[in-house]
Amino acid sequence: MAVQDGAVGEHEGERETDGRETDRPGRTGGSGDLGDGEGGVLLSAILGMAGDLDVASLLERFVAASAELTGARYGAINIVDDTGTSITFVQTGVDPATVAALGHPPHAWGVLGSIPDQGVLRLDDLTDHPNFHGLPAAHPPMGPFLGAAVRVRGQRYGTLYLADKPGGFGQQDEGVVLTLAAAAAVAVQNAALYQLQVRRQRWAQAAAQISTMLLEGADAEDVLQAVADAARQVDGADGTVLILPTPDEALITEIVSGDADDLLGLDVSDEPLVRQVFGGQDGHVGSASAVTPGSPLGRYGPILLAPLRTEGQGVGVLAVLRRPGALPFEPDDVELATSFAQQAALAFVLAEAQHLRGQAALRGERARIARDLHDLAIQQLFAAGMQVEAVSSNPSEPVGAGVARALDEVTEHIDAGIRQIRVIVRALDDPDASVPLVARIRAEVEIARGALGFTPTLSVQVDGAELDVEDEGEPAGPVDALVAPGRANNVVAVVREGLANVARHARSRRVDVRLRVTSGPGGSVVVEVEDDGVGVPAAPERSSGTKNLALRAQEAGGSFSLLRPPSGRGALLRWSAPLD
Repeated sequence: MAVQDGAVGEHEGERETDGRETDRPGRTGGSGDLGDGEGGVLLSAILGMAGDLDVASLLERFVAASAELTGARYGAINIVDDTGTSITFVQTGVDPATVAALGHPPHAWGVLGSIPDQGVLRLDDLTDHPNFHGLPAAHPPMGPFLGAAVRVRGQRYGTLYLADKPGGFGQQDEGVVLTLAAAAAVAVQNAALYQLQVRRQRWAQAAAQISTMLLEGADAEDVLQAVADAARQVDGADGTVLILPTPDEALITEIVSGDADDLLGLDVSDEPLVRQVFGGQDGHVGSASAVTPGSPLGRYGPILLAPLRTEGQGVGVLAVLRRPGALPFEPDDVELATSFAQQAALAFVLAEAQHLRGQAALRGERARIARDLHDLAIQQLFAAGMQVEAVSSNPSEPVGAGVARALDEVTEHIDAGIRQIRVIVRALDDPDASVPLVARIRAEVEIARGALGFTPTLSVQVDGAELDVEDEGEPAGPVDALVAPGRANNVVAVVREGLANVARHARSRRVDVRLRVTSGPGGSVVVEVEDDGVGVPAAPERSSGTKNLALRAQEAGGSFSLLRPPSGRGALLRWSAPLD
C-alpha cells in the first residue's frame, strides 16, 4: 500500500471515491478461529519470518503474509523517525507506476497517527475517521482499514497498514494481524541481534587492521585515515570525520572519508554535542538536526559521535554520518564505535612516542659524531700542524725558501680545516644553522615538488623589498642578519609542514610560499603558505593536526592561523613571530 502524507497518505480536500481495482482473491470478513488451511498458512508465514535474518526480506514477508491472510488489497509497514517521517516503507498491492507518481512514503500523521501502540485500529471506512483529510492525487481509493503497531523490546518499531478488503475487516483479521505482528517483532529482534554480531565482527576486524598498521610503524595520518575509512565502511555510513583539537582548544575536522570533503578544515568548536562528546566518555547518537543551524553537519541525517580518549583525556571525536532519510544509529552502534575509537587514539600515543624516540636517537647520534670529530679529527690535524711548525722553525735543520712557503700553506690549510670542523661540531646541536635561511627554504620548496607534482613559487621580502631568491649569495645577507638561527629553524619547519599539509589534502594546482621580514623596533618574520585547493587543516601529519605549528608560534611569542585567502578558494596558512 503506497500512501502519502496524512491518514494513509490523505491530503486536505483530495478525497477519491472511485477507480477501485478488481477484487483479488482473499479471506472475507468475520470472526472465529482460522480454518485448518488458513492456520497452516499462518504457521508457515510465522516460520518463514523466524528463519529470515535479513530485515528487508523479513518485512516483505510480513507485509505479504498480512495482506494474504486478511484478504486486504493493499498492505504496508511504515518505520518512521522521531519526527514521523518515513525511513523504511515496504508495501504490496500498488503498481510501480503509481508508487512513482505518489513520490514519497506517508508520514505518521492523521489517521495513521491514531493507530494505538497496543491493539488495532479497525475502520469500516477510512474516510469516516475524524482525522481523515483526503488522499493525494493518483492515490488508489481506500475503504476498510486495519492498522496495528509492531513492537520490539517494548517500543514501537513500525506500523502495519492494511486497506481495502472486500466486505471489510473482522475480529478474526485482528487476531491474524496481532499474531503476525508478534511473530514479526521476535523475528526482527533476532535479525537485529544477528546483524549486531556481524557488525561486531567487522569492527573487530577493522580494529585488528589498525593495530597491525600501528605495529608496523605506519605514518600516524595514514593510520587515522584508515580509522575514518574503516568506520564508514563498517557502519554503512555516507561519510566519516575525525575531529581533532588544537593547542588553543579549538576542534577542527582534519581527516574525512566518503561524502564529507566539504567538512575538511571545519571549526566545530561551538557545536555543543561535539564538545560534550570530546570532554566525556560517552558517545552520542541522534539526528544532525540537533547541531547549530546552518552548520555543514546539518545536511546529514543520522549522526553518531564517539570519543577518542587516551590516558583519561580526550584527543578527538569520531563522527559517523548518514544521508537524510537513512536508518538511524542504534545505541549498540555507538558502543561499538566508541570501542573502536579507542583503537584510533593509540595512533596519537604511538606518533608521540615515535617522535620522542626519534629525537632522542638523533641527539645521541649528533653527540657521538661531535665527540668523534673533536677527539679524532681535530686532535690529528692539530698534531699534524704542530709537526709542520716544528720542521719549519727548527734552526738546526734549515729548509729552503720554497719548502718553507709550502709548509706555511699546509699549516694554513690545517688551521682552516680545524676551524671548519669546529663549526660542524657546533652545528650538530643546531642543524643547518650555517646554511642561509633562504637557501634552506628553497630546498624545502624543491623537495615538495615530488609530492605536489609541480614546484611552488617562493618570494622573499625584507622591509618590503623583494629579494632575488634564485641568487645563491645575495639573499643570505639581509635575511640572516635579521633572523636568528633559532627563529630560522622555526621558519623552515613551518614551511616544511605547511607544504606537506597541502600535498596531503589540498589537491591544489598552485602553492605560493612567502617570507616577509620586517626590521626595526617590533620587527617580525611572517611565513605564508597559500594554496588553491579544497582547504586544509593545519599539519595533519602531527598527532593533533595543528599542534606543532601553533606550539612553535606560542613558544616564539607569535601567532598561527588558517584563513580563507582573498581568492575565496583553498587555504592560507599564516605563521608569524617577533625577531629575536
